[in-house]
Amino acid sequence: MIKLYDGGIYLINGTEIIPESEASRVEQVTGKAVCPEEAKKGTIAYGILKSHNQNDTMDQLRIKFDALTSHDITYVGIIQTARASGMDKFPMPYVLTCCHNSLNAVGGTINEDDHMFGLTAAKKYGGIFVPPHVAVIHQYMREMHAGCGKMILGSDSHTRYGALGTMAVGEGGGELDKQILGDTWDSAYPGVVAIYLTGKPAPWVGPHDIAIAICGAVYKNGYVKNKVMEFVGPGVASMTTDYRNGVDVMTTETTCLTSVWRTDEDTKAYLASHGRAEDYKELNPADVTYYDGCVYIDLSTIKPMIALPFHPSNAFEIDEFNANLEDCLREAEKAAEKVSQGRAPYTLLDKVKNGKLQVQQGIIAGCAGGTYSNIVEAANLLRGRSIGAGEFTLSVYPSSLPVYTDLADKGYLSELIKAGAVVKTAFCGPCFGAGDTPNHNGFSVRHTTRNFPNREGSKPGSGQMSAVALMDARSVAATAANGGILTSAEEFGEFFGNVPEHDFDISSYKARVYQGFGKEDLSCDLFYGPNIKDWPERSPLGENILLKVCTKILDEVTTTDELIPSGETSSYRSNPLGLAEFTLSRRDPEYVGRTKAVDALEIAREKGEDITVMEPALQEVFRVINTIPGQENVKASETEIGSVMYANKPGDGSAREQAASCQRVIGGLANITQDYATKRYRSNVMNWGMLPFHLKGEPTAFEVGDYIYVPGIRSLLDGDLQDITGYVIKDGKAEKIDLYIKEMTENEREIVKAGCLINFNRARRK
Repeated sequence: MIKLYDGGIYLINGTEIIPESEASRVEQVTGKAVCPEEAKKGTIAYGILKSHNQNDTMDQLRIKFDALTSHDITYVGIIQTARASGMDKFPMPYVLTCCHNSLNAVGGTINEDDHMFGLTAAKKYGGIFVPPHVAVIHQYMREMHAGCGKMILGSDSHTRYGALGTMAVGEGGGELDKQILGDTWDSAYPGVVAIYLTGKPAPWVGPHDIAIAICGAVYKNGYVKNKVMEFVGPGVASMTTDYRNGVDVMTTETTCLTSVWRTDEDTKAYLASHGRAEDYKELNPADVTYYDGCVYIDLSTIKPMIALPFHPSNAFEIDEFNANLEDCLREAEKAAEKVSQGRAPYTLLDKVKNGKLQVQQGIIAGCAGGTYSNIVEAANLLRGRSIGAGEFTLSVYPSSLPVYTDLADKGYLSELIKAGAVVKTAFCGPCFGAGDTPNHNGFSVRHTTRNFPNREGSKPGSGQMSAVALMDARSVAATAANGGILTSAEEFGEFFGNVPEHDFDISSYKARVYQGFGKEDLSCDLFYGPNIKDWPERSPLGENILLKVCTKILDEVTTTDELIPSGETSSYRSNPLGLAEFTLSRRDPEYVGRTKAVDALEIAREKGEDITVMEPALQEVFRVINTIPGQENVKASETEIGSVMYANKPGDGSAREQAASCQRVIGGLANITQDYATKRYRSNVMNWGMLPFHLKGEPTAFEVGDYIYVPGIRSLLDGDLQDITGYVIKDGKAEKIDLYIKEMTENEREIVKAGCLINFNRARRK
């Protein structure tokens, strides 16, 4: 059972929930009066945030983190930005892992060039470098850096180490650059929601089952959006820390800000077994604690789950799914039609054989699936069995070399291999579309983090499409044991629950991980491959701006994967202009050409050329602008021109800053939205010098190709931003539209005025 409370709650002694509407009971139970504002300070989150806050008020946080982490899709751009901004060393531990572009098989030498750049940057600036195939980013951070009461910032959206008492946040690269340059991560104090756990999961229920059930309960209603999920209650103790990690990493898919769990003796044992006993301390809510909401979960009621395409919140119990197979598959086919937009056929009903669903592929991998206990459970089930020689395949990726070697030493990898599975090295590829792409029209079941459109590597634009459902490793193994017939782990219930202690051996890390923190050597030369490019320069924001609408997306939500595709584009992440050619390529293939044409006008304007000659339609645009009261003397030569993207709710999913920077480097100047799906995407927009507009009302006044004129925007950034008038210029008239911008910090306003974070930092250091 999962229950969402309508309002806030008081948690008494960590076990009794009293709804805010019954607050009078709190005094009866505790014998003392309670002030909600004081009780809010009883959360675990409050204590951790307070200890990291550089501001003199908790209402507006200014956080400095204990450590940073990035992988090889993001670290080159972050380091290039920091260098351009005046960095001389990494002031805190900065872990650079090579777990996304691990395969040096696409793009020639590009991927390994990036890895060499990362190694030399670690040597030059004092970083920690984890080579390819050694560990996925989040497993390494769990094993080597996360600890009770810490805060870690990562340039990957699944930066979550809450089960170890660490509040970790996934953001775009600009926020890591701020930390490197001595600035802070700024945020209003977030709401904190209790995730109250009671009961104990059945042996055949895994962490992904619990996580998928939570996503299904809270994603669509926004219950925890931009809030802290704080896991409390007696049910926490029913799970090992390794198991908790698997639940925690998926909190990202709820759109929460971060997460943290109460800690106990199992947390202590985990840290001690990894050689870091000193990083343990007990974390519990106060005797009387107020939470802004509560998700009540009886773990004993959770059953094996499946998240159908195309989101982790598209959740069903596997038994429910199988009982309504054709209806569920029919709905999934409809969703696939929206994704493919007629470019690729995709069917599921044809995979139903004798009333059961035949799937083509199983994957257990990454920071969610590749943990020790998940793989042990899968191996125990598959011992002495065969996945068969048919169309179904199974690949297993242990999440780090220490996990890999322990599984090998204990014989679990042999059991998997004998059953027909292929065991591979630590790699995030199946999570974002750079590995194990199924056959065309294939269906994959995976214990990985996401099943967004095209995450499995298909290319609908090229007529190739497949799709992914998420399931726990236990049910993936059960499906494998049935030759690919989709099966709940409950059918093999007696084979689960026998997981010996994990023996962590640091030897492989000592052999291969470069530990350079505090050992910077500025004489070391950075390695540059031919694909590694500096960020193109952008000019400061003009007083008046003219925006050409270059795309208009009316989908309910637009993911970062749609803004800039993952998978095959990852080899270009060190080349801003090269990567930008893929912007919106799977959603609006004409966007890049439109915005580059606008950018050419702005480049010409900055050179002093007459852009109304280059684009005669602008003569009529400025004639209309000059009819607006107060704008009679506005000239094209004095008006910054850029493109604007309209999307109802952009930015769900990945933290990749390229979702914003790719717009910016080819002329993007603003986003207009109803809302931003995540804080991290909005932060990326601002860090790259684009205006994060909201639209009051529906987007009926403008279409692709129209111009929107916004006067005085630079001056307006000094005000409250709640009433910004824009004008749609079309059909010889200027039609008003009402815009606004939600709260921006002083630095965010100055960054947008400067044109981007790089410009802002350069100006400060002159």
